Amino acid sequence: MEKFELNVAAFGRLSDEEFFHFCRDNDDLRIERDANGKIVIMAPTGSLSGNRNANLLTDFVIWSRKYKKGYIFDSSAGFTLPNGATRSPDVSFVLKDRWQALSQDEQEVFAPVCPDFVLELRSRNDSLKELQSKMKEYLANGTTFGWLIDPYERKAYIYDTQREVEIVDDFAHPLRGRYFMDDFEITLADILV
Repeated sequence: MEKFELNVAAFGRLSDEEFFHFCRDNDDLRIERDANGKIVIMAPTGSLSGNRNANLLTDFVIWSRKYKKGYIFDSSAGFTLPNGATRSPDVSFVLKDRWQALSQDEQEVFAPVCPDFVLELRSRNDSLKELQSKMKEYLANGTTFGWLIDPYERKAYIYDTQREVEIVDDFAHPLRGRYFMDDFEITLADILV
């Protein structure tokens, strides 16, 4: 199973609270919800993708602890976007003032905030087209910039609200952060085994 879409329209859209409880009650599954309320259940990634994601996340956590500009989240964190979708990027970052503006109750569930930065790491069974669509959705909902990393095609796609999508096909070339992450740099060849 790559993914399974559950159309619950006949029952009405689940409220944010109902959806959170649904996900919590099925915490062994990777679940997202699209803007139309359709529930998407995804298969877990393989071990190789899990290792790649852990390596990427580690570099982001180290950077975040050093510069203290905001908060890093892993793929188990969900965010309720302004369009009503609930997404869980592989790595995400929310600026400190935006995160701290949320109540603790909002932070405890799928926070009603779109991350400022998102990273999606393509796994073997992921559709590149669907991930590209998801990246566009993030930008349309408030993400400033993000990276889609495809280790299978050896490409990184850089999404930015101010520029066209940039494609980097040299994993030895460092990816550099922008805006609030201008002091972040990562070389994919060093961490993607």
